[in-house]
Amino acid sequence: MTPPHLIEQYGPREAMDYDVVIVGAGPAGLATAIRLKQLAQAAGSEVSVAVLEKGSEAGAHILSGAVMDPRALTELLPDWQAQGAPLHQSVTGDDVLFLTAEAAHRTPDWLVPRNFHNHGCYVVALGSVVKWLAEQAEGLGVEVFPGFAAAEVLYDGQGAVRGVATGHVGLGKDGEPTAEFQLGMELNARYTIFAEGARGHLGKQLIAKYRLDEGRDPQSHALGIKELWEVPPQKAQPGRVVHTAGWPMQPDTYGGGFLYHLEGNRVTLGFVTGLDYANPWLSPFEEMQRWKTHPAIRAHLEGGRRIGYGARAIVAGGLLSLPKLVFPGGALVGCDAGTLNAARIKGSHAALKTGMLAAEAAFEALRAGRSHDELAAYPEAFGKSWLHEELHASRNFKAWFKKGLRVGALMTGVEQWLLPKLGVNTPPWTLRRDRPDHFALRPAGEFAPIAYPKPDGQLTFDRLSSVFISNTNHGEDQPSHLRLKDARAPLAVNLATYAGPEARYCPAGVYEFVKAEDGDERLQVNAQNCLHCKTCDIKDPGQNITWVTPEGGGGPNYAGM
Repeated sequence: MTPPHLIEQYGPREAMDYDVVIVGAGPAGLATAIRLKQLAQAAGSEVSVAVLEKGSEAGAHILSGAVMDPRALTELLPDWQAQGAPLHQSVTGDDVLFLTAEAAHRTPDWLVPRNFHNHGCYVVALGSVVKWLAEQAEGLGVEVFPGFAAAEVLYDGQGAVRGVATGHVGLGKDGEPTAEFQLGMELNARYTIFAEGARGHLGKQLIAKYRLDEGRDPQSHALGIKELWEVPPQKAQPGRVVHTAGWPMQPDTYGGGFLYHLEGNRVTLGFVTGLDYANPWLSPFEEMQRWKTHPAIRAHLEGGRRIGYGARAIVAGGLLSLPKLVFPGGALVGCDAGTLNAARIKGSHAALKTGMLAAEAAFEALRAGRSHDELAAYPEAFGKSWLHEELHASRNFKAWFKKGLRVGALMTGVEQWLLPKLGVNTPPWTLRRDRPDHFALRPAGEFAPIAYPKPDGQLTFDRLSSVFISNTNHGEDQPSHLRLKDARAPLAVNLATYAGPEARYCPAGVYEFVKAEDGDERLQVNAQNCLHCKTCDIKDPGQNITWVTPEGGGGPNYAGM
């Protein structure tokens, strides 16, 4: 919320009016924009559409594995191949490995569950796909505004969303205007679509305000840490897809690795750690570095060099954790809603599909002369879609893995391999969950500290050198976008009870406990390192850390990720 004194001193804010404003130029937001324009052209009408993107350009903040199912893209843009979409490398083979400390056991192809089948999919750099989608949107007349972060939801007198306001520019560390200060701008809309990705800053507020998650299972998240490598030509296996479970994770901790061969002698790889882990000594970043030392993973990388790094929270709760998708004046799409299919390790096709469905509902409402009401046609269409059917079939995936690796692997085999062979496409049972991720952390005294090996600078690395190659940048003289509700909690609770887990769960070295001048510990927040992964907002045991938008254009600038 903008402090009133800034509006009084510098206001009123400039305002622009649109039919539809979309927050986030990812797959979901751009699919919404493209479909709106397509429908308007087909009907011979005009719809004004604006997309706000906090990254320096479309795709700059996009991070995903990624193996992409082209089904939704083909529905949105049937001629995507002719138009030059950057889906160049089809999947040529799948390896599903169970790792021990020294060995790798490959699942025979005939025994691989259907959720790990990737025939017909593509290994992509999703940031490049998003950049291409933005070009398609602009070609249709969509106004895309990179470098503008939507920082505030605007409401009308009846409590409906009427738009958003962008963040201010030129505030000093104390929150007061500097000589470069510029007031944010209001973008008013008949409907506002939120497509911010997992743990969206504004989406989180909307879910709370309108109680969109009532009656749903708590949302669940994982942290995905990713690297991009260039490998020797003789090691390249274009289209090879590798997924691993087991080591280095303990059996009671959800986690696994992925390694995909792109074209051009590039390998994209990463490690996913469920944020419902209990041991506060665990470091997802260090687990990822350790995973790379396994002979089955090292073999793909030796002789190569690391050229990219990033991290992002992944929404993983599935269908039973989806909030209500609509509210007066707007809707949630993509990972802002939570539509990623964790069982398939895919979300871009779901994001595209939800954006299209929301656009169709919004267009019909606009044609009927409506505004600022609930787009009921969107969740109705979602409930009848192939996406809902897909998510329904995978609804128990994360709940089974919360019971441990062995149970999760066994029941995934039952639900995704055995039942389909018996002609049952969706399991007849449903598992429910009742605890959010941050409840899972246990006191540090219940566990032995984990001694992670030092990085060798060749295969394994430290946090700061990793952040450096993510091209992350935030202005030094701006307020921290990582807010502590209680400044005492990091020492009195987190350090005293949990041994300071924020220093380990953050993949960017943002949080450090250092000695103060009086000899006591203090928490130092290096907000300039932040990768916008949102892990701290999710995992902090007291929910004491709130991630808010920094100045637009700040954060990582991923290339080829």
